Amino acid sequence: MEKPSWLELLAPLPAGLVPTRKPVASAEQIAQGTAGPIAGWQSLAVHLSGEGGLRNVLVTLDETGKVLSAGDHVMLVSTEWRGAATVSVYNHQSVGGRFEDDGSFLGTRWRSRSEEAGDTDDATQITSTSSKPSDDDVAALRRIVNDVISRAP
Repeated sequence: MEKPSWLELLAPLPAGLVPTRKPVASAEQIAQGTAGPIAGWQSLAVHLSGEGGLRNVLVTLDETGKVLSAGDHVMLVSTEWRGAATVSVYNHQSVGGRFEDDGSFLGTRWRSRSEEAGDTDDATQITSTSSKPSDDDVAALRRIVNDVISRAP
């Protein structure tokens, strides 16, 4: 089976998708008036899963609807044969961070890979690399943020 086109970091989201909207503060904090500065903040989330992986997009808005932060995270899962052994491979990619008042983006791009051999839950090899998101990464994340906001209930 072919991997869905949306199961790529920063790819367009599938048609018909409706994000969930929830307050950042707990119901108890809101009811008791103890939520402080996050009282009106909202979290918009997209959770997708398909053959070979999953994708999560999260957008945080303040009480006026201004975007505070956002992230896109993809995890791909595959199995590789190495001689007589099977190895489960988990590839993670993400871009996320904070949007500043001046329009700049302060975030990180991560690429991680872990491998688990055989029946063990212990990762036999883990690599992880961070970098500054490129201008193209930030532009793509902004497009996804705008798309999520436009679809949110």
